[in-house]
Amino acid sequence: MRTRFRNGIDRRQFLAGSAITAGVLAAPGVLRAAPSSIKIGLIHPVTGALAYSGTQCRAGGELAISDINAAGGIKSLGGAKLEAILGDSLSKPDVGASETAKAIEAGACGIVAGYASAITLATSQEAAKTNTPHVVDVGVTDTIVTRGLKNTFRFSPGYGKIASDAVTALAQINKDAGSPAKTVVIVHEDSAFGAGTAKLLSEKLPEHGFKILAVISHPTPMRDFTNIALQIKSVQPDIVIPANYYNEYVLLARTIRQQQVKAKAIYSVLGGAASSFKFVKDFPQAAEGVMDCNHWYNPKSDLALARKAAVEAKGLFYTYEVYLTYNAVALLADAIERAGSTDKEKVIAALNSSTWDKHGMPYGLTRFVNGQNEGAQPVNTQVQNGKIDVIRPAEFASAKPIFPLT
Repeated sequence: MRTRFRNGIDRRQFLAGSAITAGVLAAPGVLRAAPSSIKIGLIHPVTGALAYSGTQCRAGGELAISDINAAGGIKSLGGAKLEAILGDSLSKPDVGASETAKAIEAGACGIVAGYASAITLATSQEAAKTNTPHVVDVGVTDTIVTRGLKNTFRFSPGYGKIASDAVTALAQINKDAGSPAKTVVIVHEDSAFGAGTAKLLSEKLPEHGFKILAVISHPTPMRDFTNIALQIKSVQPDIVIPANYYNEYVLLARTIRQQQVKAKAIYSVLGGAASSFKFVKDFPQAAEGVMDCNHWYNPKSDLALARKAAVEAKGLFYTYEVYLTYNAVALLADAIERAGSTDKEKVIAALNSSTWDKHGMPYGLTRFVNGQNEGAQPVNTQVQNGKIDVIRPAEFASAKPIFPLT
């Protein structure tokens, strides 16, 4: 005779169900046998004026996810695999914010974004509403990490450090050559990145004896630099310093050459194309001799060289967008691994305690202070004989500066 309960389940069914439940509770590992994926939002401008750089960022982020999954996923969570939630900001800050919100609603436990400074300001602010960890790949305006957002972490240096290092390096390069350069023209795009960089340079260059003849602003996109090139030519500066994104940088450099603007150097600070293999390949004459202070990988790192080879095997250029986004994803994954959780507070705590060193960059250990990686630094590069060499700091250098050019 079966004892039947009020809900219609008899005693044997109840005991069988209880046994299964007890077995599961006694062996919680059964619940982790098939871990669900861990979702990460990758928000970048893959269409619009910044599409090339945004597409490179996305490629770097997806490659990192592929490599991490191939190596066993997040081991502290039973080998859970990473899954990208892709968002296209259309090169617009407001769209970047809405794409970030969509990714979080879809279950993203962290965000990696958003290339341009203006877009990154918007994506990090949106992520802060839900305290979602946000790792910045490229955005350089220092406002990103000085607003007090506890969820925001920038792996690479900002333009404050880069501009300071750039001016110090330029002054030393000039001094080593007998100080032939005395005057400068700055050309910059007019968003947060370019305007902020120009402001810092305008403050620091005179401290090293350089006279600024003009500071010229332009919008993005910009289709014709003829008038700006003629402005530069009219004042005859010793050094031209561009601070703009890829398309505008290429067009400016080509126009300067076409208009036969003579300068002792084109010395970029965060030049959008100056440290780009694509620029060197597509426009070798315009690129030759260009110097830059920018993000760069460690050319003496086996890890970096292996990643570079893997990227190039896919038919891509190993640009800063690729390896900075790769590292931003890998850094976030390391934090999730150490946290052993996708809980946002725990991941943020893990990021704050990071000492990550698997980056292949000319950096020290990753160490965050108020969201900024204090272990990060830029390097100086120069296009010499059709290839990009590191010229400073000495411990990473593969060539000496060629200066002046004329």
